[in-house]
Formats: sequence, structure tokens, C-alpha cells
Amino acid sequence: MALRSQIIGTGSYLPSRVVMNKDLEEVLDTSDEWIQQRTGILKRYWAAQDESTSDLALKASEKALESAGVDKKEIDLLLLATVTPDHEFPGSACFLQAKMDIPGIPAIDVRQQCGGFIYALSMADQYIRTGTYKNVLVVCSELHSRCLDLTPRGRNLSVIFGDGAGAIVLRAADITDPENQPHVISTKIHSDGSQAKELWCPGPGTALKRKERVTMEMLEEGVQYPQMNGRAVFSRAVRTMSESLLESLTSNGKELKDLNLAFFHQANKRISEAIGKTMSLSDDLIHSTVEDIGNTTSATIPIGLDDAVRKGKLKKGMLISNVAFGSGFTWGHALIRW
Repeated sequence: MALRSQIIGTGSYLPSRVVMNKDLEEVLDTSDEWIQQRTGILKRYWAAQDESTSDLALKASEKALESAGVDKKEIDLLLLATVTPDHEFPGSACFLQAKMDIPGIPAIDVRQQCGGFIYALSMADQYIRTGTYKNVLVVCSELHSRCLDLTPRGRNLSVIFGDGAGAIVLRAADITDPENQPHVISTKIHSDGSQAKELWCPGPGTALKRKERVTMEMLEEGVQYPQMNGRAVFSRAVRTMSESLLESLTSNGKELKDLNLAFFHQANKRISEAIGKTMSLSDDLIHSTVEDIGNTTSATIPIGLDDAVRKGKLKKGMLISNVAFGSGFTWGHALIRW
């Protein structure tokens, strides 16, 4: 008998405003055809002016708790992954905690970008395995639409991102039959800080070594917007996530033929397609959402899990792998018996 983590509930939230590719054509000097060719994205959702990252997180959390049949007062650890926080400080998990009215428990921000869900899941799993906490809420929430360079200068990145939140509830369970009982089998996380500037947001920040935190010169340079070496990120993402998928299986004595579903972080659909081709994966093995919601960074995988549950695609007993790669570079994987 071993103490392990069970995912007992999922939830997600997408804002009501739908932004089609055609809506971006004039402002970004682009075209629907160009966006589809490069990214495979058809539309994305952007938050209303009165919504914040923690607001999106709250709605996803409420749905996950309802799905799990767990009262919010039973949660004893809150982890919120985001790269688009409500404020510079304190962490957005604190703002979410206040909105949920669950004071006293630890509320922790995880700032690992597209790898945020795997990092947060890994942390939650370790706390549960050691018996420290019994019920953990993991939330990933992103509000990119107010953090993008919505001019032709920012075209390459601004067409990709969408807003949204996904959440899961994990519960401690005694596992006696690991081949059949649902639980998180394993997680593993990695990073390579030498590649940090291939996908990053330069400012504001202390590394700029300027007297003022924000200057007009900085704003004119656009250092407050994300920047990416697209070619380097694409090739590294395909290679690393392919290797991570194999590692998640082989490290647990499994093979690709044992896998029922794969959930990748989806920066764009072309990356998932390239991984599928590299690994000879059938299209129905990869659960894809990016064409309809865009790149929601840390929220991609938990939104995908909830989407697959609601569509009846993700069922009890399935063996699934979650794999993410993103800025940092950070990456990781989780193998789960659902």
C-alpha cells in the first residue's frame, strides 16, 4: 500500500470574448491564412476589461471543486501557475485565496511559464506522497491579451496567445493496485537556464540596470513585451517533448502502445503535429485544443484535461501522459492512470 495522488476533479474557464483570426488582420497587418499556416490556430478567447488572472482562476477552481465534490474548506494547499500575474507582488495565489475565502492554508505561485502545470503537479504530488497535505488545488491561469504588443511589430507572438484557466483537485489515496487504481504514477521536471533569452520578456526588471523602473525609452523599445527566437524554440520543443514522452513511459516500464492519450503543451498546432510525426503517433492519440483556444501557456494542459473529460474522451482507467516545454527553458512530464 502506498500513499499517492488521485486527480478527482477538473475544471476550466474561457472568457466570453471570442477573437477570430480575421479580427487581428488589420491591427497586426496579417491574414487569417498566414496565421493558420504558421500556427494552426483559428480563434482564441480574450478576457473582459474587468477580469484579472485570479478572476479566471477562481471560475476554473469553482468548477474543479464542483467536479470533485469537494468543499473549498477541505483544500489544504493552493498552487497557482501563471506567467501573467495580477500584480508584480504579492503572488496571484494570494489574491485567488482571498476570493475563495480559504485563509490560513499555504498559497503558492509557480512561475514556470508553459511548464507551470507540470511543475505545480509535481509539487502537489510530492506533498501528498509525504503525507503533508491531503487535498490540493492546482490552478493554471493566464491573461495574455493585455500583455501583448498588438502592433505589426509583435505579430509573430500576438497571434498565438489566448486567455483561460484550468484546474484540478488532487486527493491523497492509498494505492494497493497501481495497474488499475487511478493515481499520478510519476512526474519529472527539468530546466536549462542557458536558453532563457530565447523566449523571454526583458523588462521591467533589475537586470536592465537602469535607475528608473520604467522609462519612456523602454516603452518605445518594447522591452515590456515577450520576445522569441521562433526557430530555436520550435526545434527544441519538438525534440524535448518527444524525448519527454518516451521518458515518462520507459521510466515506468511502459511503451507507446500502452498509452491511451497524450496531452502536450500546445504553443501552436505545428509543434504537436511535428511531435506526432516524429513519434509516429496517430492523430486521435493527441488531444488538441490549440486551434480553438490558442496558446494558454500553463493552462493548456489542465484545460485540455477538462475538455477531454467533458467530451467523454478521457475515461477511467486510461493511461495518459502530460508533457510540457516552454520559456526558461523548462520542461517536464507526468504519467497518470486516470
